[in-house]
Amino acid sequence: AYFTLLSPLGELSVIMTIQKKNNIWNEPKIADFSGQYTDLEPFLSPDGLKLYFASNRPISKDSTNVKDFDIWYVERDKFNSDWSQPINLGAPVNSTFDEFYPSITLSNNIYFTAIKEGMDGQDDIFVSEWKDNNYSEPMALGSGLNTKGAEFNAFVAPDESYIIFSGWRRPDGVGSGDLYISKRENNEWQTATNLGTDINSKYIDYCPFVNTETGTLYLTSRKSNIDKKNTGYSNFQELMTEINRYDNGSSRIYMTDFNSLIDVKD
Repeated sequence: AYFTLLSPLGELSVIMTIQKKNNIWNEPKIADFSGQYTDLEPFLSPDGLKLYFASNRPISKDSTNVKDFDIWYVERDKFNSDWSQPINLGAPVNSTFDEFYPSITLSNNIYFTAIKEGMDGQDDIFVSEWKDNNYSEPMALGSGLNTKGAEFNAFVAPDESYIIFSGWRRPDGVGSGDLYISKRENNEWQTATNLGTDINSKYIDYCPFVNTETGTLYLTSRKSNIDKKNTGYSNFQELMTEINRYDNGSSRIYMTDFNSLIDVKD
């Protein structure tokens, strides 16, 4: 697996890799291509031979000046091959504005979060279609997903049958940021629905990813279940145990069964 390790105030953002052997996760390590600049939001292509991510690294190898966030990728010939040096995806996907959270489908279409010139709103989700071995001009997804508020962090099913994304402070929201799902019917994205309180919390829930082989939904959440006792805490160790509990408001990765969730939404 690949994931982002981010310091609390965002000064450091590094892509990490971790392997599972005998059903146990090994110690994570910094990905070979990361560690110097602000890298985040890795996404493996369906064939596993390209890994896309967002970064503010310089375009030129001779420069150390960071820029806005672009979509980059590394590639390899085989699963056990080393990754290449990072490659900027270029125009028309990348622009003078920020691009984040790439999601690649079987058709090689790329979905991502961006703010574009002239937009009437905040972050939206865009798609750039792969045509004639090139990416087309990005298009914002329709009003079934995007609003004048912020939509971001979209995972798109490999066959583009559904999309899961975060919506910020929507009228039907549970918390500050909730996960929503939209299905694609007759080549149109349907009105997105909130995934509900079994998934969303009163805090921000974001960065969804579905393992379609196992039917597992992974997400990041800042949910907190710290218990504020009416009697307070008088013991230091008891207090620190509560503060350092897993669901203490830090960004943690959670997992849940996605197949049963889809059945409910059907």
